[in-house]
Amino acid sequence: MKKLEFTKEIKAPVQKVWDTLWNEETYSQWTAPFNPNGGSTIQTDWKVGGKTLFLDTEGNGMISTIKSKNEPYEMVFEHQGEVIKGIEDTTSEKVKSWAGSLEEYHLSESNGITTLKASVQTGEEWAKMMSEGFGKGFEIVKEISES
Repeated sequence: MKKLEFTKEIKAPVQKVWDTLWNEETYSQWTAPFNPNGGSTIQTDWKVGGKTLFLDTEGNGMISTIKSKNEPYEMVFEHQGEVIKGIEDTTSEKVKSWAGSLEEYHLSESNGITTLKASVQTGEEWAKMMSEGFGKGFEIVKEISES
């Protein structure tokens, strides 16, 4: 596993950046760079320990849980498995090799600037896609939050 880290400074209140990250409409906008075939969706109850699905337009994606949440400063997801063609997999050897990996978001605000930091644990084969997705995605978060 490789840990990738991303930081973006945004001239907006921390709550506005938080809302941009996790609002259903804006979530699909900023996560579009992760999926060249269209946007992504998040399906969750927003509860720690609850089920969260990150899905592409074809219903494929990740099964996760919220490990910790402190609105508007922290959101940590723990990835548990994948969904392929509607079938959830949390037990295959492929999934076990990365299950338990974390995706973390930390926000702080000072003098009207919110610093958004994210880190993700990923396999080497996904590092380029994640780097490009977060790089472009956080630019979109910045644009939306600052408008």
